[in-house]
Amino acid sequence: MKKIVALLFCVIGIGIVVLGLPQQSKGENSDFLRLHIRANSNSVADQDIKYEVRQEIVNELTPIFVNITSKRAAMEALENNLSRIEAAANRVLSAGEFSYKARASLRTEFFPTRHYNEYSVPEGVYDALIINLGTGEGDNWWCVVYPPLCFLENKSAVTEELFTVQSSKKS
Repeated sequence: MKKIVALLFCVIGIGIVVLGLPQQSKGENSDFLRLHIRANSNSVADQDIKYEVRQEIVNELTPIFVNITSKRAAMEALENNLSRIEAAANRVLSAGEFSYKARASLRTEFFPTRHYNEYSVPEGVYDALIINLGTGEGDNWWCVVYPPLCFLENKSAVTEELFTVQSSKKS
């Protein structure tokens, strides 16, 4: 009987410890979908083309995301358009006579805290559209695809509501 009680206390104790630990999961970050464009290198030419690719990707995604109202829909839209996104980036690289190509993928990665105008996106693990230009070893550009911070002129009530909810979770 003493062994059963001791085992029960151990199980309860472990449960309390595990539940009390900070989670390095998507948790509160699960509502965000990020975009990360990684330049081939830190050369001036590679950094310049990264911004041209960024503009083309934003132009390509804006009509797709105009009516997106959930992260799930945003993920599906990106999954259905990965080849289109990659092709858009490769058009810019080709026009600039770069020999390397772009690779687009959806992944889950850790991101540090970032500030975007009046919003702050906390560090954590996020779902993200990752676009590597060539080796992807240069400085990067990032934004949030959902809610649509990349498209601030199309900023919606969803963005305001989501950041209000995220802010209140921290209080």
